[in-house]
Amino acid sequence: MNENNKANLFWVDLEMTGLDPAIDKICEVGVIATDFDFNEIATYQATVKVDPELMKSRMTGEFWEVHKASHDALIVANESKEAKEPAVVERELVQFVKDNFDLTQPIYLAGNSIHQDQKFIEQTWVTLNNMFNYRQLDVSAWKIIFEHHGVKFTKPEAHRAMSDIEGSMDELKYYLKK
Repeated sequence: MNENNKANLFWVDLEMTGLDPAIDKICEVGVIATDFDFNEIATYQATVKVDPELMKSRMTGEFWEVHKASHDALIVANESKEAKEPAVVERELVQFVKDNFDLTQPIYLAGNSIHQDQKFIEQTWVTLNNMFNYRQLDVSAWKIIFEHHGVKFTKPEAHRAMSDIEGSMDELKYYLKK
């Protein structure tokens, strides 16, 4: 663990209504703040309120048919009183960063295909996005190299934010052991 007990990596996974940040919306966020040794410093999880009609119209097709349990759980969570407005979630995430990171040091986004998540963060949470370094720790890049060399990691595909980010961390730890 680092000396100041502050995080360096902002592991994040978003569940969205689809993959187009101009149309789709974030409906769930999971964050695990770690140091470079993957020691957990803090976690954050929230359901982000989305227009139910948008969810119905965008969360269709083969992907959502295959992942029906995740689809249904996200719909139910969105309708619950725990769902928060996007601006509230951003305020909480900004405070989370202030509480758990040394703001004089770079804060790196980490996760699988993290560039896609950042497109949504950039679109929805500008203040939060401005806190991150331009460099990212993308586990997908490791996956490409290792799979090319016959090393495959199979992570559970829960398609829920917190379990997916835990899977991404496990995946990187697996590759580092190789």
